[in-house]
Amino acid sequence: MTTSDSCATWTPDGWQRVAVPASTHARRRVPGIANLHSHAFQRAMAGMAERQTDPADSFWTWRETMYRFAARFTPETLHAVASQLYAEMLEAGYTSVCEFHYLHHAPDGRSYADPAAMSRALIAAARETGIRMTLLPVLYMTGGFDERPLGERQRRFGHEVDAYLRLLDTLRADSDAMLRVGCCLHSLRAVPAGPMREVLAAIPADSRVHIHIAEQTAEVDDCVAARGARPVRWLLGNTEVDERWTLVHATHLDEDEVRGIAASGATVAICTTTEANLGDGLFPLRDYLDAGGAWGVGSDSHISVSPVEELRWLEYGQRLITRRRNIAVGRGDEAHAASVGEALLRGVVASAPASTGFSAEALAGDRLTLDANAPILAGASDEDCIDRWLFSGNRNAIDTVEVGGEVVVSGGRHHKRDEIAAGYADAMRRLMAG
Repeated sequence: MTTSDSCATWTPDGWQRVAVPASTHARRRVPGIANLHSHAFQRAMAGMAERQTDPADSFWTWRETMYRFAARFTPETLHAVASQLYAEMLEAGYTSVCEFHYLHHAPDGRSYADPAAMSRALIAAARETGIRMTLLPVLYMTGGFDERPLGERQRRFGHEVDAYLRLLDTLRADSDAMLRVGCCLHSLRAVPAGPMREVLAAIPADSRVHIHIAEQTAEVDDCVAARGARPVRWLLGNTEVDERWTLVHATHLDEDEVRGIAASGATVAICTTTEANLGDGLFPLRDYLDAGGAWGVGSDSHISVSPVEELRWLEYGQRLITRRRNIAVGRGDEAHAASVGEALLRGVVASAPASTGFSAEALAGDRLTLDANAPILAGASDEDCIDRWLFSGNRNAIDTVEVGGEVVVSGGRHHKRDEIAAGYADAMRRLMAG
């Protein structure tokens, strides 16, 4: 073209083009990606739990390390760590985050003068970096299915029902176009059945509800022993699970549970890199897709902050257990059924409104512009662009990120990267000295 070129935007229905001035580089835009599960404070301990502490190291031994590290945080250090994390998320292509937040109180379990101080630190970090946030304050009441009291290192997580509902009320007053506040039940082992029902009856009808579930086989066994049913089966049989719900991990499912989640309309938040790091297991993706289930991804413990890696390894894990390729594709006459990359991208785009609580119209303003000069995209066509972005290496191929129409990343850099990194380095010095 001599007078104009085109900007291509990927949608779940394929590429769409609009004319732009010839002086403008040809660009490809893709939707921003929702991060459906985040524990922001754990970004600070990434890589610090990779020494064997027990020949049978597992999630449960990793958790002891996490507890020790969690005890060091203040609202100020949490703000600095969350700011660094959210800037990294934006540079990587996450434009919204569901923050599963349970670090509520001082280390000794006493409430701060402002009971919402730790939550406000996260909200401030989201506002300063420009990421869209669904804040999910966590209800955490017991130390196991036997309803034993919280241990010493869990005390800063805990709430009774009335105090928890007051916290939600307080935080909902800050909701706006960039912030939603939902309800979060830590897990079936941490929230007894009675308080769960009480909370669910008290929250607004449109509140999003997130919960950890069936992450570990020991959790499944303990639930069967205590409640007479597997975790997902118990949840589906005892609550009205619907599209407002996000089940985090749901790694260990039987066939009925796979079909039950899919039929309920709930979303599963799959956190592939964390599930691999902790040795959790692999989600039964193909069976779930065949059942029509909704799903998205989360970076969870943030040993990786990359939607590309989450999506790539979601597919690769399935290849390793089936010894086949190209697993997460559509079936039959679905448009673009053969492209794994496009199928993965359609999945995360489709689930974002229900899981985050933001409308599809609002999320449409969250966009990524791919770097036209990235070597992995040299000569890319419409047919292979998304696959090449997701499956062609680890260099970040994102040039620009817009959230709600505002540019927060350009040239691959967050606009506050240097000052945020300086604050993070100072916070890490304080945390490591603790």
